[in-house]
Amino acid sequence: MAQSVGASATPIQGKPRRSAVARQEAIFAYVFLLPWIVGFVCFVAGPILASLYLSLNRYNIVEPPEWVGLGNFIQAFTQDPLFWGSVAKTFIYAAVVVPTGVGGALLVAVLLNQSLRFTNFYRTIFFLPHLTPFVAAVFIWSWLLNPQFGLINEVLWRIAHIQGPGWFGSPDWAMPALILIAFWAIIGGDMMLIFLAGLQGVPRELYEVASLDGANAWYRFWHITVPMISPTLFFNSVLAVIGALQTFTTAFVATQGGPSYATYFYALHIYNTAFSYTEMGYASALAWIFFVVLVSFTYIQFRAATKWVYYAGEVT
Repeated sequence: MAQSVGASATPIQGKPRRSAVARQEAIFAYVFLLPWIVGFVCFVAGPILASLYLSLNRYNIVEPPEWVGLGNFIQAFTQDPLFWGSVAKTFIYAAVVVPTGVGGALLVAVLLNQSLRFTNFYRTIFFLPHLTPFVAAVFIWSWLLNPQFGLINEVLWRIAHIQGPGWFGSPDWAMPALILIAFWAIIGGDMMLIFLAGLQGVPRELYEVASLDGANAWYRFWHITVPMISPTLFFNSVLAVIGALQTFTTAFVATQGGPSYATYFYALHIYNTAFSYTEMGYASALAWIFFVVLVSFTYIQFRAATKWVYYAGEVT
């Protein structure tokens, strides 16, 4: 009887000891998390809340904020002559870059996943340009597309006797030039590597069985490859839409939004409003409009993904 009482008392005596250890571990965990928490509050959450407050004010840095309520948002939709133009150009750019970029990256990944000789060399060659800083890459493309002494126009003239376009100096060709740079950056970059990782996760047995049943290459790609890498395709599509809608660097470095506002994207409009005209309140309102648009598009993509994204671990 005494032994049974002692045996039952041992766990009870161990509970405070375990709770003290758990409390100590929690304290250490929060101590190690504290730098990140402070950084998040000061550099992420704080600026987000501050921009929300400024979006409801007229603020130009010099004078104190002046409360205008929804005035900045009304101004964007009804009074800003550059608002709708920048929105239209951004969506046109995204509508071209997203499908061609995602499709091109997938095509390159499929070609680099064929287990041919020198495959690692080809993968390295395709990815190396992506290591170039993007600003430097834009400067290189600006030289290549120079209408007077650019390499591309020179090649067009020497091979086909075609007078090359003005590219960044032409309102009609500035947007295609930026799309060309974006396509070059996407097909050999991170998106291609993510597709390649997804392709290498597809079981080879599925292709072998399909081949034995007489399926051709297109049938195997459409009915095996695409469903098996649909989560990867969905992930890259979401990132591509977000990246295309918030494009800024290429237009800022190469064209500054010109010529004649031909490449004046929405992100560039936010930047100019904030740092060129110092209208911080109105720029914050533009940024929040952009935030709502991005969240809406992402939500739509997630809802649509339930109809075509296949996860191997799901039980249906």
